[in-house]
Amino acid sequence: MAPISFSKRKMTPLSHPERGASSYSPLRFIPSIFHKHRPLHLTLFVTRKCNARCSFCFYLADENVAQNQDEDLSLAEYEKLSTSLGKLLWLAFSGGEIFMREDLVELSKIFYERNQPSFILLPTNGMQTQHIIKTTREIAKACPRSKVVVKISLDGPRELHDTIRGVSGCYDKAMQTFTALERLQKTMPNLELGINTVFCSLNQDIMDQWLRQVQTIAPDHTHTISLIRGASHDPQLKEIDQKLYQETIEALARQLKQKKSGQYSFPGAKVKAAQDIVQRDSIYKTLDKEKRTRPCYAGKLSLVVDRQGDCYPCEDFSMKIGNLRDYEFDAMATLQSEGSRQVLQKIDQNKCCCTHECATMLNILFNPARYPAVLKEYCQL
Repeated sequence: MAPISFSKRKMTPLSHPERGASSYSPLRFIPSIFHKHRPLHLTLFVTRKCNARCSFCFYLADENVAQNQDEDLSLAEYEKLSTSLGKLLWLAFSGGEIFMREDLVELSKIFYERNQPSFILLPTNGMQTQHIIKTTREIAKACPRSKVVVKISLDGPRELHDTIRGVSGCYDKAMQTFTALERLQKTMPNLELGINTVFCSLNQDIMDQWLRQVQTIAPDHTHTISLIRGASHDPQLKEIDQKLYQETIEALARQLKQKKSGQYSFPGAKVKAAQDIVQRDSIYKTLDKEKRTRPCYAGKLSLVVDRQGDCYPCEDFSMKIGNLRDYEFDAMATLQSEGSRQVLQKIDQNKCCCTHECATMLNILFNPARYPAVLKEYCQL
């Protein structure tokens, strides 16, 4: 299989970062429906530091990762990476607890100025309320043309959530942060707020009750469900009841259609909500059939970089492409490497199967064959 040709056009800092909103519009990426030649979705694992001990955390599950105390990539190294990339649809930070990275604001600015992401995702366990509010305010202010999306992790009612996250009082702190972010959102139009729940064996039996509770505590905000994935130091967490997962995603779809839960506030929100419904259904079918149900564009439209520069097509950390340090932090050169060719060949030959939300999202948004399903859900919203 011949390697995919990626553009190696270098990006320079914008002289006018406050340019018009169209410079950050998702519509810029319509050509990528037909020409999937470079990453539009970048996920950065910026730190392994965390103040929780989540039962499903892959850092805790992998002793080699947990014991690796090497420093995270520096701002200067991230600047080189950003310069090698083009414009981004989605910039997602991950960890660890991302707000424990002290230079998160500066890091956001680097990619905002060079890569003009339409969306910047900030997931958090919400345990450092004042610091999270201060940092979020600074990021939203520094990145006014991007939609800054903060997702608070809540996996169930108080006692269950604290058990899953391994910290007593985690639920109450997360709710304090959520309430403070609601107040902040009223003053910052580019701030989006939502709740994310990891679906696992510990909370699957109370998910119906939990969905109703979230409607009560956050009626005007989005609620997303992420199916547990990856390694875990407790394998039983992944022993989920597929029927319960199906019932959960169907209940979420009904909430959206009956306007009983919040939708996104940005332009095109209904399209995104419709895509979310199709996305969760696609994940369920993949889980049920134990095989991929759609073409996968991981490694073509998405890139995942861990805290030490290792690159992957998605969050399947068994498919390493290479390390940025070996390519002078040039993402395009890394994606043209022999390691990348082998990984993409594996994906194209349908030799992998995952239920990752981010990859599934791209596989729907940039696949015209999925548009009738999205249109059907859109018309019912």
